[in-house]
Amino acid sequence: MGQEPASLTELIDAIDPDPGAERVTVAEIMAKVGGRSFASVILVPALILVSPLSAIPGSPTLGMLIIVTVTVQALIGRQHLWLPRVLMRRSVAAARMRRAMNWLRGPAAWVDRHSRDRWHFLTVPPLARLAQVAILLTALPWPLLEPLPMVTSIGATGVSLLALGLMVRDGVIVVMGYVFLGGLLTLLVSIWQGLV
Repeated sequence: MGQEPASLTELIDAIDPDPGAERVTVAEIMAKVGGRSFASVILVPALILVSPLSAIPGSPTLGMLIIVTVTVQALIGRQHLWLPRVLMRRSVAAARMRRAMNWLRGPAAWVDRHSRDRWHFLTVPPLARLAQVAILLTALPWPLLEPLPMVTSIGATGVSLLALGLMVRDGVIVVMGYVFLGGLLTLLVSIWQGLV
């Protein structure tokens, strides 16, 4: 297992495919990220869905399966995470992954400069469980939204904020995730009420 990332840039560096690789599997990414950092493993598919890779058919469903599987394990208190073999074997073209990671590097560097250990109490149990439940509830409908990849990307942004806040122990980023998802929920309810 690789050393667990301490920043968003380190996470992107870890999952950036090796030079010469044609495809990269979920198992290879997991090996680089580490098996104990639930937040960083949740963050990987969320970041991918924020990137242009979200347009690949099946990526919202795969992202949801990984995020839900990992989040449930975090909620029940597992020490080491597990993913089924069928998910571990899934892969994406390395060239696409490299482009997506390069696309994310600028925003990641900005986030890393502005994140630090703040409001730590929001990033550890029991309050970390609230963020994990929000992640779970946000990711569950993604397969139904697959025909609308941009909608999934918006939800994945909120999940990314929550997971990043948990990973770097920055409660301010966790609050930003709650605010973002709360705004998204308010917008969706307003649209729904306008249609009914």
